[in-house]
Amino acid sequence: MKICILDRDGTINADSTEYIKSPQEWEPLPGALEAIARLNHAGWHVVVVTNQSGLGRGLFDVATLNAMHTKMHTMLAAVGGRVDAIFYCPHAPDDVCRCRKPEPGLFEQISERYGIDIKGFPAVGDSARDLIAGAAVGCIPHLVLTGKAAAYRGRELPPEFPAGTVVHEDLAAFAEFLVTQG
Repeated sequence: MKICILDRDGTINADSTEYIKSPQEWEPLPGALEAIARLNHAGWHVVVVTNQSGLGRGLFDVATLNAMHTKMHTMLAAVGGRVDAIFYCPHAPDDVCRCRKPEPGLFEQISERYGIDIKGFPAVGDSARDLIAGAAVGCIPHLVLTGKAAAYRGRELPPEFPAGTVVHEDLAAFAEFLVTQG
């Protein structure tokens, strides 16, 4: 089984400093859904890992989060793609938990759920904390220059990024890279 692990906000959909709080605010980044479909068609299972501190902050409830994800699933299906599972951290930053990225808890949950070692699988995100969490369990870090990482276009990455981070313009460029790697 080949699993590709993606961050959500800033990687698949547009991010906001005000948080994505409703299905109406959830909008895919250009080409992102098609990139996921391309990964699926190449035999990759796509899993999403996402910090959703809006839950812990009381900005939205689980039903609203589920509605956002239903919108994502529906839009993905329309382009021939799918996400196999979504793992999320509902905690606020001040809560002490092991699942909030950069902690590796969500990635450990993937290993447990699927009964596999995810070492060597790609972990894709738009921030250092996304990649640090994946690298902690041996995933290969891939940065997309969308969302928070748009600020790094044309610049060297700061030292907090894991060694060996592979940089891509966006999720479509990452999918092209992964599919052509075999």
